[in-house]
Amino acid sequence: MANLSFLSIIHTFVAILAILVAFYGLLKSGRINPASDVGRLYTLFTVISCLSSLPIMKTGHPGIGHAIAVIILILLPIGVQARSIKLFRRNAIYVQTILMSATLFLSLIPAITETLTRLPPYDPIADSPKAPVIQISILILTVIFIFGVSYQLNRLRPRRRSIKTENSKLDLG
Repeated sequence: MANLSFLSIIHTFVAILAILVAFYGLLKSGRINPASDVGRLYTLFTVISCLSSLPIMKTGHPGIGHAIAVIILILLPIGVQARSIKLFRRNAIYVQTILMSATLFLSLIPAITETLTRLPPYDPIADSPKAPVIQISILILTVIFIFGVSYQLNRLRPRRRSIKTENSKLDLG
């Protein structure tokens, strides 16, 4: 970590915390629920991570990582507030689940790239973000994201039906 600035070290630490909290949330509840304590912590760490990444420029100018941070900063509040956005109505929980998972997915792209181009310190696995190992890793991550979101949405479906059934019983009774 000798070639990292103090801001880069803080950013990396907070970004790792955000990712760990997200995985904990996925394991605990099957999704990143922004209304839960875990979801709020994930949101906070992710915002700090994205904002702290913006002034960090290895090449002297903004790169793809900066664009990803901005996209996350756009998607995150929509995901957090999805249930109160009238446009989404009955599908809000699905939209929320997709967007929160997308923020994690997008966070993992620079995490993979930075890890593989920096570690081990004296002989990194990849020599550039365009290295085949990184491209394959991101492809695998994309497949995992698609299957993971599909799984989450399928898990939500029975809950939604049971809520509808309960509401129908209340209306008839």
